[in-house]
Amino acid sequence: MPSGQNVVLPEAMMANQTPLFPWRLMSGGGGFGIRRKCLPQLELGSNGGRANAWFESMKASSPTHANAAAALASSPSVADQDEHPTWMVRHPSALSSFGEIIRASKRKQIVMFLDYDGTLSPIVDDPDRAFISDAMRDAVRDVARNFPTAIVSGRCRDKVYNFVRLAELYYAGSHGMDIKVPAKGPSFIRANAKPVLFQPASKFLPMIEEVYKSLIEATKSIPGAKVENNKFCLSVHFRCVDEKRWSALADLVKSMLKEYPKLKLTLGRKVLEIRPLIKWDKGKALEFLLESLGFADSSDVFPIYIGDDRTDEDAFKVLRDRGQGFGILVSKIPKETNASYSLHDPSEASLVERRRLSLESYPNL
Repeated sequence: MPSGQNVVLPEAMMANQTPLFPWRLMSGGGGFGIRRKCLPQLELGSNGGRANAWFESMKASSPTHANAAAALASSPSVADQDEHPTWMVRHPSALSSFGEIIRASKRKQIVMFLDYDGTLSPIVDDPDRAFISDAMRDAVRDVARNFPTAIVSGRCRDKVYNFVRLAELYYAGSHGMDIKVPAKGPSFIRANAKPVLFQPASKFLPMIEEVYKSLIEATKSIPGAKVENNKFCLSVHFRCVDEKRWSALADLVKSMLKEYPKLKLTLGRKVLEIRPLIKWDKGKALEFLLESLGFADSSDVFPIYIGDDRTDEDAFKVLRDRGQGFGILVSKIPKETNASYSLHDPSEASLVERRRLSLESYPNL
């Protein structure tokens, strides 16, 4: 589109509520009934913390940890009761703040960035079955007709594409280390946009493959452990591992990585992530995609990033530092975040499908 042309939210988008935009994911503004302590930003390298620190971090990596949830729900402390409203003041519901978000984006080009697991699909025990619903796919397609839309995931780019099956999107897999921007885009993409296949960690592929094969064999002794090859990174899922074996699994992975100092180990939601030790993350991927789409130095761009994982915090921080757009955290519980707004859970999307928003609902916009 011409550099002087602005894009505003189309009325058609408002009239047909879909679950993609954050204000369409919820039927209310809250639901953070369980308190969780902020997760430490623990990077689990070969010289990581003690075994008990690993174990506690692994327990904290999932808000659905059964014992903790049951205990907190049955006898919440005063601090637990106080934390939610305080947290919601700092990170209000994107749904109840819909008018504020739209006013901030007025006469600006919205660019959507979406995590996959936990944002477009529910978190499930088997990562190979993290399917996107038909309703959510339709919502993403609807949004992509009006705004540049990218999926930024820790998954292999091809795997995410096979889940979503929308060719009009921009995909960044392997935590942003595998980015593909098509040669031709919709009319709202700027003329200086560039076709891209960007893979800054290509030289690590043989090493990643070697570690993957070793981990497949080594983890056979730990029932429930699943190793996923995401091309430029590996994921060791422990969601289905008996909690008593978590420390053993962490020790196994740490021990193996001692032989690979150019790889680092970090912790996600019941998953250990193995990545190349390079200065690249989802925040860098967001900036790269904006540049590739022709919006690098634009003052009239409005990026919105929706994600639920610790790895999404890099993108949230970039938006805060840029002073453009907003990060929106999907989480059932309060936790430390660089996001500006919050959502409860993508599973509520189907309930909201029946609701309809229109411009008449916001007469002051």
